[in-house]
Amino acid sequence: MPPAAQSIVEIRVHSDDAVVNFPAPVEATDHELMIAVRAGDVAKLGEIFERYQTRLYAFFLRMTNQPAVSEDLVQVVFYRILKYRHTYRDEGKFTAWIYHLARKVAADHFRKHAKAAAPTDPTDLHDHPDEGASPDSRAATTDDLEILRVALARMSLEHREVLVLSRLQNIEHKEIAKLCDCSVGAVKVRVHRALKELREVYFKIRREQAA
Repeated sequence: MPPAAQSIVEIRVHSDDAVVNFPAPVEATDHELMIAVRAGDVAKLGEIFERYQTRLYAFFLRMTNQPAVSEDLVQVVFYRILKYRHTYRDEGKFTAWIYHLARKVAADHFRKHAKAAAPTDPTDLHDHPDEGASPDSRAATTDDLEILRVALARMSLEHREVLVLSRLQNIEHKEIAKLCDCSVGAVKVRVHRALKELREVYFKIRREQAA
């Protein structure tokens, strides 16, 4: 990084009030950390873990609806990163690579258990942020969120995955296209169909509850 682009830390020496400027340490990118891991500095994997643990847990939780299983799957991902670190290449984004591994771990899990995910107990998920709504509104919002969680669990695995990646993990369509080995247009179609399925399942559950 050129010196002009670096952040400057100003330190005042009290003895003579002189000001000494030092470049602030620049945080390593995900790519740089992974290159170090690939080269044998496996301690850097701890930094990657800190950055991605929560995101991967959220991904697996939405896919499996099982908190304990999701924690285990996160560990599997990082075990595979360590095991297959030599396969990491310099091109592309690290985020796409780690989600490629996560998708494979999820697929292996579903293949092994060969059953759909069970609906999540809402108490196992993080509370919805309190935005100051009235008690009645908060109750309605909580009910809607619970229905959405159950609806997501009832969706087809393919649609659930693309919806979690695009809407809950905020992965760009072009990155999802690389993960799924398809065009960006195909991803957009899948997202559209997934949202349509989610809407249909959501209202079906509401009708069931109202009956």
